[in-house]
Amino acid sequence: MPAKTTQPSEDLHNPYGYSDMDWAAQLDPAYTAARAEVRRLRVGEEGTLSVKVKEFVVMGVLASRGLQYGVEAHMRRAIDYGATKEELFEAMKAAAVPGGSVAYSVGVRALQALEQAGAFPPPSPPPPARRQQGKAAPHPRAPPF
Repeated sequence: MPAKTTQPSEDLHNPYGYSDMDWAAQLDPAYTAARAEVRRLRVGEEGTLSVKVKEFVVMGVLASRGLQYGVEAHMRRAIDYGATKEELFEAMKAAAVPGGSVAYSVGVRALQALEQAGAFPPPSPPPPARRQQGKAAPHPRAPPF
């Protein structure tokens, strides 16, 4: 399994932060540049589908292949384009239709890893109960016996 850097690469040739892609770029910079352009055209720009939706498609394919590291990387990018935890979970449930339990379990593990890494904002606490001024809160009555 290719190593994943801890921080996403800021390099446009490697938007998912895979260390093996950075390594390969040293061997053939021209090929890396051409690949980056193809990637930009495929999933890097808005089109009929948004980048977020394109990332969902890629996540489903990777999940069905059992590639959790890839699913996590594409989930991070989908988050960058506005995906919520609930949307990512729904995408993994949809991927499980053609991809089976492998796609579902890989997707859930990737989602859990992202949550543990702090990729999602903490849930908002419920708003405090408002009390009307001048009126006492009703006392619960004891049940009759």
